Amino acid sequence: MPQSHDVVLEVHDMCKNFGETIALNHVSLKIEAGEIRGLIGENGSGKSTISSIISGMQRATSGAMTFHGKPWEPSSVLYGMNHGIGMVVQEAGTLGNITVAENLFLGEYKQFKRFGLIDKNAMVKEAKKVLERIGIRDINPSWPVRRLDMQSRKLLELARIMNHDPDILIIDETTTALGQSGRDILYSVMHEVAEKGKTVLIISHDLDEMMEHCDTLTILRDGAVIDNLRREQFEPGLVKRLMVGREVQDNFYRSDQDGYGEEVVLRADMVTTTKDLLCFSMELHKGEILGIGGLSDCGMHTLGHALFGLEKVLDGEVVLASQGLRIKSSEQAFQSGMGYISKDRDMESLEQNASILANIASTGYQINRTLGGLISGRKERDYVKKQVKGLSIKCQNQYQLVKELSGGNKQKVVFGKWIAYDADILIMDCPTRGVDIGVKAAMYQLIYEMKKEGKSIVMISEEMPELMGMCDRLLILKDGEINGEFFRKDGFSEHEIIECMI
Repeated sequence: MPQSHDVVLEVHDMCKNFGETIALNHVSLKIEAGEIRGLIGENGSGKSTISSIISGMQRATSGAMTFHGKPWEPSSVLYGMNHGIGMVVQEAGTLGNITVAENLFLGEYKQFKRFGLIDKNAMVKEAKKVLERIGIRDINPSWPVRRLDMQSRKLLELARIMNHDPDILIIDETTTALGQSGRDILYSVMHEVAEKGKTVLIISHDLDEMMEHCDTLTILRDGAVIDNLRREQFEPGLVKRLMVGREVQDNFYRSDQDGYGEEVVLRADMVTTTKDLLCFSMELHKGEILGIGGLSDCGMHTLGHALFGLEKVLDGEVVLASQGLRIKSSEQAFQSGMGYISKDRDMESLEQNASILANIASTGYQINRTLGGLISGRKERDYVKKQVKGLSIKCQNQYQLVKELSGGNKQKVVFGKWIAYDADILIMDCPTRGVDIGVKAAMYQLIYEMKKEGKSIVMISEEMPELMGMCDRLLILKDGEINGEFFRKDGFSEHEIIECMI
């Protein structure tokens, strides 16, 4: 619980407009020292917008803020960081082509200068201390960041911010990028910050996580604050009702026992990659939702890359069974009717600086051509419009830049690409990462409809309820190998599945 009732940050009557879109509608907040405050709401409710304004990433259209009782008008994220507010952003927040140590001390190299030159050994040594201070011991500070997985990059961002000892730590949809080990580090840091009488502001769609770790929940809907709940008021049904303005059914997974065909459509034969996978084999059937689960470092994300030709296969092969075609590249996989939704949405699935139209239409270059071979603008617009409408993507229009959308609406754009393309085989890595319960329900329905149409889906996920709720068959990986196989028709045992993971 908060250690005091001192207001550290106050937001008063804040509005933020993006053209005709109202992102924040007269929002007022009082955040106390020593508390962990959660911001929760559906995608597009204004959570990330308000946190980005507090941190200095963007400015409000109107309204005012005070920080420690003084007017607060941060001109940039760097200004915010230097004055006590640090934010782990939802998007990529590191530079891939420089080292971990250089990322940690970006803009602060002066402290390592010796006789006009930067002492890189001293920087690496200090970086190791900074990482270990928050419990990170498996990241080499001299590595280039491009060698790190998503979890390590997000923890690196956290370490960089904590090195500044912020008065307010803002966590924007970060836990969705973390496995359990990464989450444990983050939670430990959050509670340590609060215990020191400082403040944590966290955004997450994981309601269980929010109720376990937060002292207060602020619920937003359509850019407005609906309610503020103290811990003693936390109740899942109430929070969901306030979020969406209606009753939400808890069970939005499949209820059927439908099977799948015997025909094998995709096969991995004795696949070995540079990391994680050694002589790995599996089969995907027509009309099957095949779940792949395990701990975050079990090799499941590498498997997704390998199946779509994004990871070099050193030995063995990935074969599109119907054609007898060996998949050697992502371009070949795409041309053969396969699609891939990456866990790293912002780096691998979307072009942030391009429009919704350009992103969704990127899968339709052949479909939207005229008889003369040119791309038809009308066909392209109709191709995209169908997905924007069908998926209820909240946007000004299809020409809006993807980087301006909320996380959940970005994920809808990714789904839209492959639904429009009508891929026969879809590999989904953490497909509902960073989306609210309403969007999750809609995505699960889409996945089930694709199954009924005879599509084949590989669903890689770190969420056990999602795998058990949606899959026909479930493979549990451990150390790059299959350590358990479970079938929907037999009923899934969570206890047995977890035993196979550990």
